[in-house]
Amino acid sequence: MDEETDDRVQVWLVERTYSDDEQNLIILTYATPDGERYYRKERALTSFTDVRDTTAAVETDPENLGAVGDDDLREQYAAEAERMAQVHDPEDVI
Repeated sequence: MDEETDDRVQVWLVERTYSDDEQNLIILTYATPDGERYYRKERALTSFTDVRDTTAAVETDPENLGAVGDDDLREQYAAEAERMAQVHDPEDVI
């Protein structure tokens, strides 16, 4: 499946990190299968009852994507996006 449909781009979860500052954030990074572009979402950890599913892939507008400038990071994102796409359906909750 190609990732661009109707001007939206499908990106795969490649990294989940926790903010080092006091904001109590989870940072979700999704990337295109080639690892060249990424989409970042930040979620506040407000309470245990605040349930929001994290899916294996999301679709976003192309203007929401940033360029990955580091070759090693691009390779890492591409490998992880490929792995996620092989193991999960886009709507799988991770």
